Amino acid sequence: MNRICSAVLAFALSAAAMPVFAQPQSETLYRHKHWEVEIVAFEDGSYACLAEVDASTDSFTIWVYQDNSVKLQFYSTSWEFGEGQTADLQIAIDRRAPWNLTGAELYKNSVLFVLPDSDQGVELLVEVARGSRLYLRTANGEPVMDYSLAGSQASMNALIECSDALTSTPGNPFN
Repeated sequence: MNRICSAVLAFALSAAAMPVFAQPQSETLYRHKHWEVEIVAFEDGSYACLAEVDASTDSFTIWVYQDNSVKLQFYSTSWEFGEGQTADLQIAIDRRAPWNLTGAELYKNSVLFVLPDSDQGVELLVEVARGSRLYLRTANGEPVMDYSLAGSQASMNALIECSDALTSTPGNPFN
């Protein structure tokens, strides 16, 4: 068993043994250049893996949940959206054609988008892994934010390992 799978299993077992906690708990599994990969345990007993480019006040995060759903999160302390709003936006990796993300959820300081479980969703993640810069834009293509993707290939591999370990970690057979 590789190091990341072992760490995920150890974290899941230790989190399951802890009393109910108010805040999600996380453990860093991997760091490389601008990326950090973590496992997160939520208070409801569920887990997720994340890969994040963090610039302290702004971040780009890819979340992978136990059901293999994938969510993109763009965060900035300078945003204040409230709740219940949506927006269409674009992201572009390097000089490639932009991706249109329609109906992204605007929530407090975050823009959230669930990737479709499709070949297009996989293609987008492959572009992120191979890219060097991600540009977040309005639906009209106006710049909003950009993020370094330095180290993304190795970090995406670590995210996949974490996700694989999450889905193979034995759960409660009575759920």
